[in-house]
Amino acid sequence: MTEITLMDGSIGQELVKRHGDSSSPLWSTQVMMDTPDVLSKLHSDYFACGATIATTNTYAVHRSRLAPVGLQDQIPILIDTAVAQAERARANYKGGRIAGSLGPLLASYRPDLNPDPSEASLKFGELVSLMQPRVDLFLIETVSSVQEADGALRGTDNCGKPVWMALSVQDDDGTKLRSGEDLCVIRPLVEKYAPDAVLINCTRPESVPAALDILKPFCPRIGAYANGFTKIDDGFLKDRPSVDALSARADLGPEKYADHAMAWVGQGATIIGGCCEVGPAHIAELARRLRAAGHDVV
Repeated sequence: MTEITLMDGSIGQELVKRHGDSSSPLWSTQVMMDTPDVLSKLHSDYFACGATIATTNTYAVHRSRLAPVGLQDQIPILIDTAVAQAERARANYKGGRIAGSLGPLLASYRPDLNPDPSEASLKFGELVSLMQPRVDLFLIETVSSVQEADGALRGTDNCGKPVWMALSVQDDDGTKLRSGEDLCVIRPLVEKYAPDAVLINCTRPESVPAALDILKPFCPRIGAYANGFTKIDDGFLKDRPSVDALSARADLGPEKYADHAMAWVGQGATIIGGCCEVGPAHIAELARRLRAAGHDVV
């Protein structure tokens, strides 16, 4: 029926779970530094479940996040480790692609902290230049405001690889970015920079349908990968938060999540996957449901 790209699920959150320690401000970056093999195993698990995309563990690899612990000069090494572990997993799965993750520069869900777009573009550009020769596409993640989108899209402009931008909308209102701006105001930037796909990510799956309806008229390709948090607690919206401030839903198992995702496909989404708290079992169920519905997973 339709060719659907099946992304992987949670990377950072899943790494922290597998490592077994409490999370820290460095989050999954610390896990990658301590036990890089855990990362390649996670990528391999997602490929084995049917995913065709391995998202690099570079979401939090930013100078601003590393500077407080004196690791800001380790960015090239950390990016090399992240990409190498994705490459290691992909070697065993024909057709797999690597997406270079570009997370928020300062903190997730914090549009109030976002730097000026001209400054942000330089910071993103550094990461793009380090990953560009080895990734198949760039994935800008958890964009919470128009200004944040502007900086990231400037930083990836003319990078020579496909660019997917993932926007994060409010948990209880898919028509608004987390900044409170109407989602539709992203349209001029989409038309200016022409990303290859615009997705919705890291929000409750219930908020995705309204967002996709808004994006569909002006985006070349749409998709979504939601999270499994109960909500974004106030405790998380502070400087240098830990994901320990967030809690997982008990009502969003693989079958229930797949119900949501298949509805997104019905709306025209051709890229689906999972974000925080959505793991390999969810992706395996998605692959099964897509194939049962006659879709080609690519």
